Amino acid sequence: MSIVHVDQLEHSYGERHALSGVSFDVERGEVFGLLGPNGSGKSTLFRVLSTLLPRQKGIATVNGFDVSEQSDDVRRSIGVTFQSPSLDLKLTVGENLKHHGKLYGLSGKHLTERCHEVMSRLGVADRERDYAETLSGGLKRRVEIAKTLLHSPKVLLLDEPSTGLDPGARHDLWATLFELREEMNVTILVTTHLMEEADRCDRLGIIDLGEMIALGTPNELRSKVGGDSITILGEEIESLAEELRTKFSCDVQTLNEVIRIEHESGHELLAQIATEYPGRFRSLTLGKPSLEDVFVKLTGRGLIEAGEVS
Repeated sequence: MSIVHVDQLEHSYGERHALSGVSFDVERGEVFGLLGPNGSGKSTLFRVLSTLLPRQKGIATVNGFDVSEQSDDVRRSIGVTFQSPSLDLKLTVGENLKHHGKLYGLSGKHLTERCHEVMSRLGVADRERDYAETLSGGLKRRVEIAKTLLHSPKVLLLDEPSTGLDPGARHDLWATLFELREEMNVTILVTTHLMEEADRCDRLGIIDLGEMIALGTPNELRSKVGGDSITILGEEIESLAEELRTKFSCDVQTLNEVIRIEHESGHELLAQIATEYPGRFRSLTLGKPSLEDVFVKLTGRGLIEAGEVS
């Protein structure tokens, strides 16, 4: 049985549909990612799964418990880190953890032992007496995740966990998440709009405008594009794109100042474009399809552009 089960979930804010029949399953021990632009419905979905928003229509269960009818059991099963910081900056690391643990009914020796255990696991044990306001962004995120582990949850819900982190801190955070998965057999459900993070997940759901438009492993999703991916940067791209469509009879998409072409023999097409259209572009690159290419193929928009639209 899947540890997270969502079937035809819908949620609206007045006339705006934030979720429109979303369905997916997460298996135990998976690192499952939800990839989509800002405004796609990812955070609304997390709020429903964490019982902060009522389920309006459809089915949503976590660890076998219904998010509406068994909300207390769901809360005991999950650890949640939202995009917005949740630490009390005027308390020490240890004090933040102890106050959070008491909300879950932990106390005395057991609470103290759990605090030391999760601080050690997240690499912040040496910061126990440091005030949260003195920590770097990466360490604050580690402490927030440590808080979520105090009651030994089965599922971690992490909403854009690396927001505001530099690349090094982001890499360290993901290394820690995989360690938690292996050592604690915890299932991790994470939202992101970053391709690098999405590629780390076991499986992904791509969500846009409240709808789940694709599901699969990163490689399975990239196979939806097929062939090679050619990217062309330059000015007056609309006229160049039209010429390329006419001459080569291929699918040519334009986004801002970028032309994207998928083609089975990309290296041959790239050589032809370079030879026949010199001076018409600033750069011409060839690569394998990315998750960004998948999103563009499915929606006709880039992730950033989609976020601005929605």
